Amino acid sequence: MIESIDTSLIDWSRAQFALTAIYHWLFVPLTLGLGVIQAIMETIYYRTGDDFWKKTAQFWMKIFGINFAIGVATGLILEFEFGTNWSNYSWFVGDIFGAPLAIEGVLAFFMEATFIAVMFFGWNKVSKGFHLASTWLTIVGATISALWILIANAWMQYPAGMQFNPDTVRNEMFDFWAVALSPVGINKFFHTVISSWIVGAMFVAGIASWYLIKKRETRFALSSIKIAAVFGLVASLLTLWTGDGSAYQVAQKQPMKLAAMEGLYEGQKGAGLVGIGMLNPSKESYNDKADPFIFKLEIPKLLSFLADRDVDAYVPGITNIIEGGYQLNDGTTALSAKEKIARGQLAIKALADYRQAKKNKDEAAADAYRAVLDENFGYFGYGYVKNPADLVPHVGLTFYAFHVMVILGGFFILLFLIAAWLSYKDKFEDKTWLHWVCLFSIPLAYLAGQLGWVVAEVGRQPWAIQDILPVSAAISKLNTSSVQLTFFIFLALFTILLVAEIGIMVKAIKKGPKVPEQ
Repeated sequence: MIESIDTSLIDWSRAQFALTAIYHWLFVPLTLGLGVIQAIMETIYYRTGDDFWKKTAQFWMKIFGINFAIGVATGLILEFEFGTNWSNYSWFVGDIFGAPLAIEGVLAFFMEATFIAVMFFGWNKVSKGFHLASTWLTIVGATISALWILIANAWMQYPAGMQFNPDTVRNEMFDFWAVALSPVGINKFFHTVISSWIVGAMFVAGIASWYLIKKRETRFALSSIKIAAVFGLVASLLTLWTGDGSAYQVAQKQPMKLAAMEGLYEGQKGAGLVGIGMLNPSKESYNDKADPFIFKLEIPKLLSFLADRDVDAYVPGITNIIEGGYQLNDGTTALSAKEKIARGQLAIKALADYRQAKKNKDEAAADAYRAVLDENFGYFGYGYVKNPADLVPHVGLTFYAFHVMVILGGFFILLFLIAAWLSYKDKFEDKTWLHWVCLFSIPLAYLAGQLGWVVAEVGRQPWAIQDILPVSAAISKLNTSSVQLTFFIFLALFTILLVAEIGIMVKAIKKGPKVPEQ
């Protein structure tokens, strides 16, 4: 483990990983969402035999394929960075974290690779039923791939099913199902995948609206919008439901993240949820006297209900979590950050003493040190924290990312509801203003997804693994200049790939689907 390291190396390594993740997530949600929509369209073709639906599905499949190929490239680089930039992390928990990623590669990726070939090149070469099954299995494979990656990420948020081996200084998995079926992991999977469906639905509705603006392929556009609007509305409502589940899991497992999401410094019973507000930039620390907000509008008692399913439940704020002393749900009293840091330092020292006793073949002393380590291991990561203030994530970024995301979620529900209603009343074609709204809402769908990841990852800082390993101890010992160089190389490479993808997509969209209008 690293005792001290250049903080600029940490910042640049985090920036590089964030850069790769942001670019990767530009491709993944469209793959997950558009894949389902194109499969629905092919299902209609299979049931009706109408060649119009075959051509419609083939057009969106072309867009899917362009996006899918570039998404794979960025995803591979993202996984390699765990070994290059975060080698201490990989050593410390590789036996656990690597298992879901290995399953994703062996099961899901090969499943996608097998059936995607049939999906693209099997038209008129295999039966309609087998081709339809291949299309659905491709998107199921992509979704399963997301499942295992999100399980791995959720384990970082809520480590479960593991035990620490002081002889190897590694965490080892003892309960695979505790990792795979973690409530945080399952909820994260549904929330992330279903919110990705919104991106696919908004993309289809927006591009189809462009055709209506250009007065081209009217039947294709209206039919695509009808499916996308209903699909998007269902996805938006389900995202609202899974988002509630996410808020509950965060409140139970990561209270500091919840406090940052709401800009809550002083805990209270019957806490209200901030509907809209502006943080006070003069609020510089959890223990200063400045008011956290310039203004805010709250929904009374809703935060307490979301956090604990009780409108009068106590929700701790940032200051309370740092200072401790409040009662937890299990009846115990919350420790202060200083107490957690002390216990973490005790665990780190006990580990060093245990290994020295083992080296000296003093089994009695080793057993005593092991007992101290086991008793305090839950606070192991705190031993690397120098200042309690370091345990507070960036409140402004977390707060605004969360609230803009929620506002956009409400906007999508309203937009898809209007679009679905007008589509099924055959009145969508005449609403030019709505066509423009749908078109310019495409980037908003991407923005909402990115903001969700900002909340998830920025909100849990400084932890690489919640309470167990801070990012300062997870980093590889590299030259900062090397990380800076690769950061700008990746920035240029990913930007070129993104521009190339957009260019190829625009060319395909301008060419059009060439489907029969009658």
